[in-house]
Amino acid sequence: MRTSRTGRTLAALAAMLAGVALTAGAPADPLQVDRVVLMMRHGIRPPTKAQPMPIGTAAAAWPTWSVKPGWLTEHGASAIVAVADFDRIGFIKAGLLPLTDCPTRIALLADSDQRTIATAASYAKGVAPGCSLTIEHRPQDEPDPMFNPIESGQAPLDPARAAAAIDAAVGPRGIATTERGMKPLLIRLDRVLCGSATATCGVAREPTTIRPATATSRPKLGGALDRASTAAQILLLEYAEGKPANEVGWGRATASDIAAFGAFHALEFRLLARPPYIATRNLAGLSPRIATWLTDEAPTAPKVALIAGHDTNVANLAGVLGLHWNVPGIAADDPVPGGAIQLERLTDGKGNHYVRASYRAQSLSELRAATAKTPYHKVLPIAGCKARGIDGLCTLSDFLAKLRG
Repeated sequence: MRTSRTGRTLAALAAMLAGVALTAGAPADPLQVDRVVLMMRHGIRPPTKAQPMPIGTAAAAWPTWSVKPGWLTEHGASAIVAVADFDRIGFIKAGLLPLTDCPTRIALLADSDQRTIATAASYAKGVAPGCSLTIEHRPQDEPDPMFNPIESGQAPLDPARAAAAIDAAVGPRGIATTERGMKPLLIRLDRVLCGSATATCGVAREPTTIRPATATSRPKLGGALDRASTAAQILLLEYAEGKPANEVGWGRATASDIAAFGAFHALEFRLLARPPYIATRNLAGLSPRIATWLTDEAPTAPKVALIAGHDTNVANLAGVLGLHWNVPGIAADDPVPGGAIQLERLTDGKGNHYVRASYRAQSLSELRAATAKTPYHKVLPIAGCKARGIDGLCTLSDFLAKLRG
């Protein structure tokens, strides 16, 4: 038996967010949540390289971190535990997890990076405190084709179709026009990176390019918008980690700057990860797991399943489903550390199944405090779906067709 946090859970259930259980149509035919799958980005980490960006991008050295490049930080782990505790309360209310006993119908899957494995472990600590849960993952740092099916050759791209998808996302005026539209923000970012040393410093000097896809490599940005996306993400992570103000952008980046600069990161995903053709191919390793978790009727099938992955995985699923969010303090559609797309299977009294989507994430201020008192949690319409008169609600069969592409 596990009794820790039980009293707080019971008190919090009364205040649980509306929408975990959905009633639609006649009162006698409610929809009940009976499965949940979360596609979650790992928690707060340092830059993935010891030298975060090329020399000359910034005028001064980047701040140091307490863990190896790319690893989940202690603060990041605490933030994941907090948001998992928030999720736990909702899952208990929906009848997906037991109130006191350790859950048995739960699945945790992680990519093989330290940050994703540690994120899944932290999530387990928060969603089932005092329990021992199994996390499925490959040995640390051994590539997992489930998370990278294009690069592993398991879901090769057609370069011509990929190019057409990128062209459609960029628009007929080309990437140079996109860059020009972001010029004021590039100048603002360079002021943070360089202070007064702008002559040979910053990200805006090199024109933006797009490297075409091959059968086993996704398209990639280069130049100004690519480097701006990386710099913006590093600044967000510095702030979210709780670093002192003089270490966040060398004391030149405010919370409003962080939110504004995140537009570069969101733009990169809009152009390269959200186009449905590319998104579907890059989800080809994980989509079968999602489909199985939503359809398995075995008595031991998981009622709650978590994928601890990366921002790209989240953006891919968002692209396939046409989902958009706006978390406080974060740029619109930017995948938040620890943020998750939550897929819920809902079942009516006749046994018909439906799927709805939501996005759940801590705000920038909550990430910095490593709390999850009032996370952003919003139901999002799935593009092209309408069931039971509800726009954005999919029948299970329509949802599975979307996953297949």
